[in-house]
Amino acid sequence: MRLQSAIFDMDGTLLDSMHIWNHLGADLLRQLGHTPRPDLEDRLKVLTLRQGAAYCKEAYGLPQTAEEVVQMLEGRVHDFYHNEVLAKPGVEKFLSLLKMEGVLMYVATATDRELAEAALRHAGIDHYFRGMITCQEVGKGKDSPEIYERAMHRLQSNKKDTVIFEDALHAIQTAKAAGFRVAAVYDRSAEADQPAIRRLADIYIRSFEEMFEVQK
Repeated sequence: MRLQSAIFDMDGTLLDSMHIWNHLGADLLRQLGHTPRPDLEDRLKVLTLRQGAAYCKEAYGLPQTAEEVVQMLEGRVHDFYHNEVLAKPGVEKFLSLLKMEGVLMYVATATDRELAEAALRHAGIDHYFRGMITCQEVGKGKDSPEIYERAMHRLQSNKKDTVIFEDALHAIQTAKAAGFRVAAVYDRSAEADQPAIRRLADIYIRSFEEMFEVQK
C-alpha cells in the first residue's frame, strides 16, 4: 500500500484508552442520580465530548449547563490522560518506522485538544506527528469526513497517497465513503463490529506487535 501521509485516530488506535470512555457517560449520570438508558453508549460513541454532554443534558434533563457537564466529564478523564494512558503495544515502533520512511503523520481525534495533547505526551509519541485536528475544531463528529479532509490538506497530500488509521466502525464507514483508504486497527471496545470492519478496511491490523512478528 503506497503511503505518503497517514492520519491517525487516537483513542483505540494509537492509545489503549477506550475503556475510560466506554462507561464515562453512564457513570456520570448515575453520579447525578439518573439511570442510563440501554442505548446510551451507542448514542455517545459517535459524538464529541461536548456533543455528548449536550445530549445528556437534554435527554436526561440535567440542571447543569452543557459546559458544566463537559467540565465534570473532563475532570474524570484528566488524571487518566495526564498520568496513566499508554500507547498500544508496538505503536511507537510502527510510528518510528513510518517516520524513517518519510511518511508525514497527523492526528485526527474526537478528544478535546488539551486532553489529547497530554495523552500523546504521556504516551511518549507526540513528537511523531506534524500536528493534530479535533472534531471540536472542525465542528463535526466523525460521521462527517471533514476532519480527515482538513488533516489531509494540512499534510499537502491527496487521497491516493493517504491512509486513515481508525478503530471504530462508524469512522471507518465515513472515511471509506469519502474515498479514503483505511487501515483498521483492532480494539476490544469494538469486538462486535470486527466482521464488518474487516470487510470494509483496505488493511486490517489485529495488533502492531503481531504485524511486526508477521514481517519477521
